[in-house]
Amino acid sequence: MSHVSTPQRSSSGGSSHGGRASRGRKRERTGRRRTGRKILLALVILVLAAGGTGWWLYSDLNSNIKGVDLDEALGKNRPEKLPTSGQNILVLGSDSRAGANADLGTGKVAGARSDTALVMHIPEGRTRATAVSIPRDTLVTRPECTKSDGSTLPSAKRVMFNSVYSLAGPACVVKTVEQMSGVRMDHFMEIDFAGFKGLVDAIGGVTVTVDKPIHDTSSGLDLSAGTHKLDGTQSLAFVRTRHGIGDGSDLGRIGLQQQFMIALLSEIKKQDLLGSPTKSFKIADKLTESLTTDSQLASLTKLAKFARSMNGVDPSTMETIMLPVAYDKTDPNRVVAAEPQASTLWKAIRSDDDIPESAKKSPATGG
Repeated sequence: MSHVSTPQRSSSGGSSHGGRASRGRKRERTGRRRTGRKILLALVILVLAAGGTGWWLYSDLNSNIKGVDLDEALGKNRPEKLPTSGQNILVLGSDSRAGANADLGTGKVAGARSDTALVMHIPEGRTRATAVSIPRDTLVTRPECTKSDGSTLPSAKRVMFNSVYSLAGPACVVKTVEQMSGVRMDHFMEIDFAGFKGLVDAIGGVTVTVDKPIHDTSSGLDLSAGTHKLDGTQSLAFVRTRHGIGDGSDLGRIGLQQQFMIALLSEIKKQDLLGSPTKSFKIADKLTESLTTDSQLASLTKLAKFARSMNGVDPSTMETIMLPVAYDKTDPNRVVAAEPQASTLWKAIRSDDDIPESAKKSPATGG
C-alpha cells in the first residue's frame, strides 16, 4: 500500500505565514467590499439621476397637456354611452392665430375656430375605425352653453358649425355634436396649428400623393401631380387648402384632410420610436404642448393606456367619410345635414353597427 505524505505545519514560522495570509485575504475582501460599495453607490446615483431626469421629462410633458372636464361642463343631459366597448372621440383642429400660431402664415384673424372636426368611431374589438368629417360650413343648431367666463351663451339655430368653438370653446362643440348626432363623445382631443406643424417636423415629414397639381396662392401650397414628402409648413397648407381643389369650398379639402390624417398616423406607427428616445421625446413634446383633451385623458399615463387599447387599429384600413350634406336652399355658400342619410349614419354609430353605404352618400358632392 502506498502512502501519501502531507506537509506538517510549523508551530512557529508556518503559523506566522498563515496569519499574514489570513490578514491579506481579509484586507482583499475588505477592499473588494469597499470597491463593491463604491460601484453600488455609483449605480444608485446613476439610477437616481436617471429617475430624476425621467421624472422631470415626464412632469414637463405632463404639464403640457390641457384638460377640460366634460362632465362638469355638459352636465348629465347627454346621450347614452355605446352598448358595447366601442369608443367615440371628437378630434378638433383649432385654427387659433394667437401666441405661437401667430407666425404660421395663417392670416390675421382674431379668435379661433374648429377648423377641422372629426368624429372617430372605434367599434367593439378596437381593430378598425371610421372617421366622420363634419364640414365647418355646416349650419347647425347650437345648444345653450356655458362660456369660459361663466356666462351663458343662448341656443341659436342656423349657425356655422366652426363658429361654436370661437364663441364658447371646445366643450360647447362637443355638446353641439352630441345634440346633432345623438352620439355620446367618450373623449375629445384638440390640437392647434403650431402643434400640428411641430409634430410633422418632429417625425421628419409626411409623404402624400396627389393625382392633380395643387396651386393655391391663399395657403401658399404649390404641388405638382405625384408623390411629395411634406414638412410642417407644407402639411399645414395641405390640410387647409381649398382654393386649389374642387369647387374651392370646404367640402373639397375634406378629402385632403382625411388623406393626410391616414398618412400621418401611418408614419407615426411605422417609426421605431422606442429605438430613439430623443426623437420620441421631441415628438411627444410637440404633440402635448398644443394638445387639449377631456380630463379623463389629460395625463401621459392615461393617454398611453388609451393608445395601447387602440393599438389594433391599422391606419391604412381606416374608413374616412364625410357627414352627408346638401347645399342650403337659402344660402348656397352653406350646407346642411342631408336626410335621411345623416340620421342613418348617426344611428349606425349609436348602435355600434356597420355604416350602410346609403349613409355615406352626400348630395352636395354628388356622392
